[in-house]
Amino acid sequence: MGSTSTTAPAYVLRDHRPGDIGWIIHRHGVLYDKEYGWGDKFEGVVAGIAGDFLKNFDPESERCWIAERDGQFLGCIMLVKDVSPTKNAAKIRLLLVEPAARGLGLGRALVRQCTQFAREVGYSHVGLWTQSTLVSARHIYGSEGFVHVASEEHASFGVKMTGELWELEL
Repeated sequence: MGSTSTTAPAYVLRDHRPGDIGWIIHRHGVLYDKEYGWGDKFEGVVAGIAGDFLKNFDPESERCWIAERDGQFLGCIMLVKDVSPTKNAAKIRLLLVEPAARGLGLGRALVRQCTQFAREVGYSHVGLWTQSTLVSARHIYGSEGFVHVASEEHASFGVKMTGELWELEL
């Protein structure tokens, strides 16, 4: 006689709903300041990205996914149109995985959700901007087929760092 598992799923992915975007801004501000010292300038950048998403959201070609378990926020990611007139491209924005949810494969699942959706709606490329210090995220991007195409030194958040552009051809 086999046994059945009653273990709750590690997480569910769902589309965003009212209130989620404010939470995304909050958690990015808190976590990235605690883990990297990026302060409120970074939170302001996140607020701008999130505000633009809400103002310009096109449900036919853009998404924001929230990962949660039992109603508790575990992470998020956005896929938005790249406004470049020369490419049929999208951008991954605001990937975040809560410390308590790291190791569940959630970051990879969120990135795959973006690339799968990008293929479904007909994008030819997906790009993203990240920082060299975000080692786990960079590992996920590389293992999912993204290629590091450019680097740039900057101090946008009051800390010297190296920003990186990564791209995936679909």
